Amino acid sequence: MIGLETERLIFRQWQHSDYQSFADFYSHEEYARFVGGIKNPEESWRLMATYIGHYELNGYSYLAIDEKETGNLIGTVGLWNSEPWPEPELGYWLLPHAHGKGFGVEAGIAVKEFALKSLKLKTLVSYIDETNEPSKKLALRLGAKLDKTIELLDFGPHEVYRYK
Repeated sequence: MIGLETERLIFRQWQHSDYQSFADFYSHEEYARFVGGIKNPEESWRLMATYIGHYELNGYSYLAIDEKETGNLIGTVGLWNSEPWPEPELGYWLLPHAHGKGFGVEAGIAVKEFALKSLKLKTLVSYIDETNEPSKKLALRLGAKLDKTIELLDFGPHEVYRYK
């Protein structure tokens, strides 16, 4: 997955220089509420390191995404499948300055195709909080269909959007 590119985006591993943007994102309730909630600076550091570790263990993870034109970090789109996680997940969040530019769709399509064609995953879903309307719209634009609602570990009820 590292080195995956689209017309406007480059997927790469997280770097020390990404930490401040990462921590800033997770310090705001309005941004972090649907991706695990607010994190203090140490928790943000540990989460970024967890993304790196997940990649080392699985060969995929939530990766940093840069806009090619500016070289700026815009957020993350990637795959998650920890041992307790029910199924491989396509997940995403974008920094506020990247909203409304089609980056989520562009990156999501690339990751979905990578997961299903290159990794040959038999299943792929997005777990989305019932109140997260923007994320639901993105999943639908990526071709997912609402499958069911589950209790997602200790994250509460989440709708399961399934990709074919």
